[in-house]
Amino acid sequence: MPEAGSLVDRHVGFVRALREAGVPVSVAEGLDAANALRVVELVDRESLRAAYAATLVKKPAYRPGFDVLFDLWFPATTTGLRAPREESLDPETATVEELRAYLAQLLTDGGEAEMRAFAQAMVSRFGRQQASGPGRQNWFSYSVLRALSPETLMARILREVLAGQERGGLAEKTVRQRINSGIRRFEEEVATDVRRRIAEDSGVERIARSAVRPPLDQIDFLRITKADLSRLRREVHPLARRLAARLTIKHRKGRRGRLDFRRTVRASLQSGGVPLTTHFKPPRPHKPELVILCDTSDSVSSFAHFTLLLTYALREQFTKVRAFGFVDTVDEITRFFQPGADVVEAMTRLANEADMVRFGRTNYGHSLERFAERYGDAIGPKTSLLILGDARSNYQPPALDLLKSLAGKARHAYWLNPEPKQQWDTGDSVASDYATIVPMYECRNVAQLTAFIETLA
Repeated sequence: MPEAGSLVDRHVGFVRALREAGVPVSVAEGLDAANALRVVELVDRESLRAAYAATLVKKPAYRPGFDVLFDLWFPATTTGLRAPREESLDPETATVEELRAYLAQLLTDGGEAEMRAFAQAMVSRFGRQQASGPGRQNWFSYSVLRALSPETLMARILREVLAGQERGGLAEKTVRQRINSGIRRFEEEVATDVRRRIAEDSGVERIARSAVRPPLDQIDFLRITKADLSRLRREVHPLARRLAARLTIKHRKGRRGRLDFRRTVRASLQSGGVPLTTHFKPPRPHKPELVILCDTSDSVSSFAHFTLLLTYALREQFTKVRAFGFVDTVDEITRFFQPGADVVEAMTRLANEADMVRFGRTNYGHSLERFAERYGDAIGPKTSLLILGDARSNYQPPALDLLKSLAGKARHAYWLNPEPKQQWDTGDSVASDYATIVPMYECRNVAQLTAFIETLA
C-alpha cells in the first residue's frame, strides 16, 4: 500500500481513470471516497475496495470496469514480493503435469489467496516473452492458459470427485458449476496479474486506457460485438416498455374522454340544477401503433442488429407494430418477428430472405418512394413513425417532399441516427435536410436511447 503522500495522488489518478473509462464520478463522490479512506483499514485491501465501490459505483454495469481499474491502481502485490506458495510444489521447477494437477486441486477446493498466488507464479513462469530492445519484455495471458489448459481438466476432476457415484445427476451438475466458476476465477487472476506487470513496465495510466471496455450502456452501436448484443437483450425490454409508455402519454395529452352524464348531473344539484361544471370520463387506455423504418445496410449493420432487437421487444408493447427494412429498396420484415420467434433465428432469416437490396448501395430516396407505393397505408393518424439510420444516401435524391408527406400523416415521427452529430452533413450525409422534416436525435448507445425516451415525456 502506498504511503500517505502518494495515496492522494493514487486516489486522484484512480478517480480520473474511472471517468476516462466511462464510469461517471462527480467531484462530490470523489470527496466522499476520500473521506471513506479515513475510516477504513488501508492495509485491508478488500475493505478499501468496498469503500471505493460504495461511494463511486452507481450501477452494477460499472462494477466490472471498476474492479479492473482498482486492481491496477491498488494491486494485491508487486513484483519482487514473494507470494505464499505450497511447500511441496515449486512453481519454477515443477513439471507442467504437476502444475496441472495442483490447479485441478485448486479448482475444486482452493481458497482465493491460494488461487491468486498460483496465478501470479504461473504468469511469472509462462507469461513472459522477450520483446525487441534490451531489457524489454512483454506479458501475455494466453501463453499461461495455453500451457496449463484449465478447461481440459474437467474430465479428470469429475472422475476423481464422482468416483463410485452415478454420472449425469445433480452431483455432477454441482461439481461442473464449481469447476467452471474456478476456471473463470483462475483466468481472471491471470489477466489481473498480467495487467499489473504491464502497468509496472509501461505505467498504470497507459494500461488503464486500454484495459477497460466502456460500460454496456455507453458502447457505440456501430462498434458493438455479438457478445455485447446478447448482453443488451436484457436492456432492450425495459426500454421498449418505457418507449411505449412515453408515446402513449403523448397520444393522450390534451384529450378527454366522453361526458360523464351522471357525475355532471350530480354536481349540478349544488347549483340548483345548472350544470356549471362538466365531468368527463377518463380516456380509454390503449396501445399506440408503431411503424419502424430501419436502414439495414452494411455501414450501420451493428446498429441495425440492435434496432431489430428493439423491434422484437416493441411488438409486445404496441397494439400494432409494422417493421420495414431497406438498403436501396424496402421490404416489410414484420413477419420475421412473430410471437414465439427466436430473435437470433429471425435475424438470420431476415438477412437471407428479405427483399431489401437491388444494387447494394444505400438509397434513402428510392426506398422512401417504394415504401410510399407499397406500404403507404401503414401510416395513419394513430401511428408513431420511427426511422433508424445514418441518413447517408450515396449522393442520390433524398425525396424530402415524400418524407414530409409520410411524416405529415403520422401522429408522431422521430429519427434516430447512430452517427456522432459532428459527422452529420459530411460526405453523402443529408442528415440536416431530413432533420428539418423529422426531429433527428443522435443515438449511438443505450444511454442516448434512454435519454431520447426521457425527452418524449
